[in-house]
Amino acid sequence: MPGDALSQDPAELRRRIDTTKAHPARVYDVFLGGKDNYPVDRAAAAAALAANPRGYLDVRHNRDFMRRAVTTLAREDGIRQFLDIGTGLPTAENVHQITQRIIPDSRVVYVDNDPVVLAHARALLTSRPEGRTDYIDADFRNPAQILEQAAEVLDFDEPVALCLVAILHFVEDEEAYPIVRDLVDALPSGSRLVLSHLTEDLNPENIRAVQRTYTERGFTFVLRTRAEVERFLTDNSLVAADPGVVPVHRWRPDGAAPVPEQPDAALLETLDAIERVRYADINDVTDADINVYAAVGNKL
Repeated sequence: MPGDALSQDPAELRRRIDTTKAHPARVYDVFLGGKDNYPVDRAAAAAALAANPRGYLDVRHNRDFMRRAVTTLAREDGIRQFLDIGTGLPTAENVHQITQRIIPDSRVVYVDNDPVVLAHARALLTSRPEGRTDYIDADFRNPAQILEQAAEVLDFDEPVALCLVAILHFVEDEEAYPIVRDLVDALPSGSRLVLSHLTEDLNPENIRAVQRTYTERGFTFVLRTRAEVERFLTDNSLVAADPGVVPVHRWRPDGAAPVPEQPDAALLETLDAIERVRYADINDVTDADINVYAAVGNKL
C-alpha cells in the first residue's frame, strides 16, 4: 500500500538521510523559506544565490505556476485526480490543498524518495474527509512502481493530472524522455501533464552560473531548450494548452502570487541573503529574472 511508506521506523528514515550532501528537494525548501533542510543544503542555496541574486524568483514563480495550473485544471477542467512526482517537502499550498478547496472529493498521490520528505509526509496527508491524499516512497526512475502503487488510490480509467514540476532537469535525456513516455502512456484520454523545466534560452549567463554551483555538488542538472521541453509534449501526442510553452511567470498570470508577511525592519537587517529570500515579494519579476519554462499538455 502507498501509505505503508509512512509506517517506516523513524530511526530507519534517519539512517537514510545523508546530511553531508545537498539534496534538490531540500535546497528548494531553503528558497521557499522552509526549515526542513541542513547546512549543506543552505550552502548550496547560498552559492546559487550568489551566482544569480534573483534566482529565488525561478523557485518561487515555479511554485506559483503549480498553484495556477492545479487551480485551472480543477476549476475549469474538472480534473479530480493528481499524481505529483518529485513533490518535495510540504509547504504552503500543496496540490491537495489547492484542488480539494475546489473539488473536495479529489484524490492526490505524492511521490518522492527523499527520506526527509517521507519523514514529513504526514503533514501532506491531511485530506478533506471527502477526498483522499497519499504518499509513495519511490524513485522517479521507476515509473512502473509509481504507477502500480498510485493505482491503489487513483482510478486510471478517469483523467489524471501528472505533475512533473521542476524535476526533469535533474534527469539525463536517455532516462527523462522514456520515463515521461511510460507515465503518459498509462494515462487515459482527458488527462493532463503539468510541466516546468529550467532552461538556458532566456538568461543563459545567470543560469549557467547556477548550474556550475550545483554540478560541483554532484547534482545532475540538464538545461533544455524550448524545443527540448516541447518534446515532452509532442513525443507523447499531447496538445499544449494556451499559452503553450512559455516562461513560467507568463503562464496565465493572475496577479495572486502570495506576498509574505514582512518582519520588523530591524529584524530583517539582521538576516543573511538566504533568510531574506522568504520575505521577498515576487511580483516585481521581469523577463530577465526567469529561467524556467512552463506548460500544460492535454492528452486527447
